[in-house]
Amino acid sequence: MVEHAPSAAGAAPDADPARPRRSAATRAAILAAARDRFAADGYERATIRAIAKDARIDPSMVMRYYGNKEGLFAAASEIDLRVPDLSRVPREELGARLVRHFLERWECDETLTAMMRVGVTNEAGAERMRGVFAEQMGPVLAAVSPVPEEAPTRAALIASQILGMALCRYVLHLPPAVGLSRDEVVAWLAPTVQRYLTAEQP
Repeated sequence: MVEHAPSAAGAAPDADPARPRRSAATRAAILAAARDRFAADGYERATIRAIAKDARIDPSMVMRYYGNKEGLFAAASEIDLRVPDLSRVPREELGARLVRHFLERWECDETLTAMMRVGVTNEAGAERMRGVFAEQMGPVLAAVSPVPEEAPTRAALIASQILGMALCRYVLHLPPAVGLSRDEVVAWLAPTVQRYLTAEQP
C-alpha cells in the first residue's frame, strides 16, 4: 500500500509559518497589557481576565502562555538595567556615569516605572526589584569597589539614591524633582553615589 504525503490542508497546525509570528504578537500584546494593568491596579487587584480584556484576547490564552498570574508577572517584569561596564569608566566619573545611565533608562523604558509602582505597594513587586538590582548591579559594583565583599551593601546604598529619585520624579511626580533637568539631577546625586562606589570607609 502506497502512503501519500499529507496535503497542505492536512498539515499539522505547527507547520503554519504564520503561527510563530502570531504567537509573538499575542505574547507582546499580553505583556504590554499586563504591565499597564499591574502599574495601574497593583499586583493583587490586577486580574487575568482584565489583562486579557485589555489585550483583546481570551483569558485562556494568557493561561496558555504564562500559566498563572505569578508567571505572567515574572514575564512582564523582566528588566534589563543594561548597567555599563564601570571598569572602563575613569574612576572620578563613576558616580556621574551611573546616575546618568539610570536617568536615561528610566526615561526610555516604561517597564521600570511600572515596576516601581508595583514594588512600593506589593511584596511580589518589591521582591522582583530587589532581585533585579542584586543580580545585575552586584557584579558590576564588585568590579570597581575598593572592598569587593561590600558590593551588596554599596549596591543598596546606591539604590536608595537612584530609586528614591525615580520614585519622586517618575511615580509621585513631586514638582521639584520633576523640574530638575537631567544634568541637575546628575550634579546633585553623583557625588553621593561616587562616595558609595569608591570610598574605602563611610
